[in-house]
Amino acid sequence: MPDTATGDRAATASANPFLSGVHTPMTEELTIEDLPVTGDIPAALDGRYLRMGPNPMAADPANYHWFSGDGMVHGLRIEGGRARWYRNRWIRSEAVTTALGEPRTEGPRGTFDTVNTNVVSHAGAILGVVEAGSTPVELGEYLETLRYTDFGQGLLGSFSAHPHVDPLTGEMLAICYDVGDQSAIRFVVLAPDGSVSRDVAIAVEHGPMIHDCAFTQRFAIIFDLPVTFSPEAAMGGHPFPYRWNEGHEARIGLLPRQGKADDIIWCPIEPCYIFHAVNAHDTDDGSLILDVAVHDRMFSTSPAGPDSRRSGLERWRIDPATASVARETLDPTPQEFPRADERRLGQAYRYAYTMALTGPFLGSGLYKHDLEARTRQFHDFGAGRHPCEFIFIPEHPDAGEDEGWLMGFVIDATAGTTELTILNARDFEAPPQASVHIPHVVPPGFHGNWMPRSSAN
Repeated sequence: MPDTATGDRAATASANPFLSGVHTPMTEELTIEDLPVTGDIPAALDGRYLRMGPNPMAADPANYHWFSGDGMVHGLRIEGGRARWYRNRWIRSEAVTTALGEPRTEGPRGTFDTVNTNVVSHAGAILGVVEAGSTPVELGEYLETLRYTDFGQGLLGSFSAHPHVDPLTGEMLAICYDVGDQSAIRFVVLAPDGSVSRDVAIAVEHGPMIHDCAFTQRFAIIFDLPVTFSPEAAMGGHPFPYRWNEGHEARIGLLPRQGKADDIIWCPIEPCYIFHAVNAHDTDDGSLILDVAVHDRMFSTSPAGPDSRRSGLERWRIDPATASVARETLDPTPQEFPRADERRLGQAYRYAYTMALTGPFLGSGLYKHDLEARTRQFHDFGAGRHPCEFIFIPEHPDAGEDEGWLMGFVIDATAGTTELTILNARDFEAPPQASVHIPHVVPPGFHGNWMPRSSAN
């Protein structure tokens, strides 16, 4: 007689979309030098493209959530029109160093130490970051994990997967939360020298999951939305204990950049969820504009990953005087991973770039939104080819807002390969300017950035 329990486990494993197909985890760390290139890499590009994502060493398919896997950073060194190297390296959490038989990584830990979401640079350091409980990790030139850091004991708890640098002040801003504390979140500011200049505790209910934030020159913007800590999921042993919560009030918080928690203006909104903001800015009439990728709900049906029914790009006009939010749909097409020219963060801007969605949070193409003309262009990478998040890199410091390149990974599911693709942002629908060929699938991850040589370790 067949083992029914074994059969059920096999069926559950095969049904987890975040461990199979293009999401199949890599099993080794590679170094590949002098990668082949189609087209011409712009000579001005001198630095590293780094991207972070989950890559579990030993996942249980029946209980695996995409957001919980061991972190892996992927990187390419671009110099002199050539792709000098590709590397992938696991972030050396305690579980990873134990599995690899290596010494424990030095540095202060938080509630946990799995870092798997984003790679950012600030004050000369390259940081791997994650939300919900861990301190950041510092990474070396060749993607090695150097240490965990609390910024010289200035960080009073966890950090964020989505800090943003204000290009006008040089400050790095973040909204932080911790799975171990459902009663508070924190607004953290790093000064241009990398020290913590503010760490403001803000009382909340239910332990909301806050993946991203936005800011204007007046306000830090907080997304307190109905995805919250689930005691039932935690007690059930789920590695990602957050679920849609019908009983949690949806609201947007406006915290004056130099204000206290009591100064926050809370603005109620209809229930929805936001992973990512595009940008925000103040307006002359005293209100502010916030552009966001919005989901109708999240983590309400699937235990393995994102599961919204509807998503799209919206513009919210928020009036601090009346604590009101007017929502406008810019594009109802499913899309995610929005990016803009980082030199325009917190200020009026024109262009946004987003990943068209298909399947289990996979890309099917790339959109360029002209938010002044209210037009949209589409870059089609071809059948079976899945773009990930693309970032904008200006051609030179004084370049126009779309004068530069878009860079990101594109997975060829049929060939089982990946390309680092470079598009000319002003000729968006044209064939890529250059493609660097990687002879394996780089599993879809989350976020990354271009680290010019000046920010290298």
